[in-house]
Amino acid sequence: MNPMRIPLIEKVTVHIGTGESGERLINAENLLETIVKQKPVRAIAKKTLPSFSIKKHEPIGCKVTLRGKNAQEFLKTALKIVDNKLSASQFDENGNFSFGIEEHTDFPGMKYDPSIGIYGMDVNVSIKRPGYRINTRKVEKHKIPMNHRLKKEDAISFLKEKYGAEVV
Repeated sequence: MNPMRIPLIEKVTVHIGTGESGERLINAENLLETIVKQKPVRAIAKKTLPSFSIKKHEPIGCKVTLRGKNAQEFLKTALKIVDNKLSASQFDENGNFSFGIEEHTDFPGMKYDPSIGIYGMDVNVSIKRPGYRINTRKVEKHKIPMNHRLKKEDAISFLKEKYGAEVV
């Protein structure tokens, strides 16, 4: 098979939304740093929502972007937590997919601490093929040809082969 057609994990983004700043957000940041061993950045509210008492530009969550080997190792662990099962509706038309983890205590080595509470997280996975850089580089930018674009079916077969995931 052509090595340029083999899909790769571009990045894995792990996000915890707390809905408020303060102690709860600090606990989520510490928890995320413990799980992924990388310092998280804060997610900022884009608009004011008075019904949820959220103000514009207020930090309401934290996220970490993983690439390379860290991304692959985290994805293997996260898929085990959801029993290697994903729904076909969790994939978009470009082959990217997302899933949620209900409790941080499902990760190996994590225990429940009443002072921290329980946090869920979103895992967003971006998949690409080699050569996608032509779309984002500064000099001689080009569109990715239709026959080289990653489709939902390609991403599903890649996940089944590489990670043993079952897509229902």
